[in-house]
Amino acid sequence: MTDRAHALIVIDMQNDFCPGGALAVEGGNDIVAPINALMDEFATVILTQDWHPAGHSSFASSHPGAQPMTMTEMPYGPQVLWPDHCVQGSKGAAFHPDLRTDGDLIIRKGFNPAIDSYSAFFENDHETPTGLEGYLRTRGIERLTMVGLALDFCVNFSAVDGAKLGFDVTVRTDLSRGIDLDGSLKAAMDGMRNAGVTLT
Repeated sequence: MTDRAHALIVIDMQNDFCPGGALAVEGGNDIVAPINALMDEFATVILTQDWHPAGHSSFASSHPGAQPMTMTEMPYGPQVLWPDHCVQGSKGAAFHPDLRTDGDLIIRKGFNPAIDSYSAFFENDHETPTGLEGYLRTRGIERLTMVGLALDFCVNFSAVDGAKLGFDVTVRTDLSRGIDLDGSLKAAMDGMRNAGVTLT
């Protein structure tokens, strides 16, 4: 019997984060088939989708003279300026065509033009909720397994927030891929461990 208190969270398996996309993560395509297979082991499957309006404040193109993958300060703290990606309704924002999307819930994040959102639980102010926590609580879900893209950003922030909220969180590093921007991958792995996340 499938454990009803244990959910799979599939993070941002979208075209723009896969090879050929605007913010491609190396090897992103390779984890689609094993993630699909893993879905059958869970009673609840939740997918997240980066969903930015055009001209989002986290895009380098919204800051004259700024280069992608550089840092800026936002009212809520430091922010990486990204290439334009996952713009609402675009092919890049769509899920990878081979990904199963027959999950229970799709959480869209990053749709507020003034603030980025890495975590499945909160926008980057670490205060504005996405609604995911309430959904999990009302479903009686206590344990989370996370997979997807990118390991050092959206998977990392989601896992740490989940652990802080009291969920038992496991990240399948074999079914995630990272960007590794200036050592971000090691920092993310250390941060997740320190937050009590299990890495397998």
